[in-house]
Amino acid sequence: MKGWEINYNNNKVTVENRWFGERLYVNGELQDELIGVASRARLWGKLSTGEEIKVTLGGIFKIHCRIFIDQKLVSSD
Repeated sequence: MKGWEINYNNNKVTVENRWFGERLYVNGELQDELIGVASRARLWGKLSTGEEIKVTLGGIFKIHCRIFIDQKLVSSD
């Protein structure tokens, strides 16, 4: 499993990339999940403040993760 984690305005945003799916957690609560094998994925969530989270995952030899909050890039590996 590969994972990414950021803290944004006292919120813990965690993205998990597993062999058969991806998951988005906000403050420990599962907000979105994709099941299956794919080279690209999008996950969606919301903070308690109403700000929207969008996560994009993709790659061929290495998986890259981008986290956007209200259409602004806040994390990129």
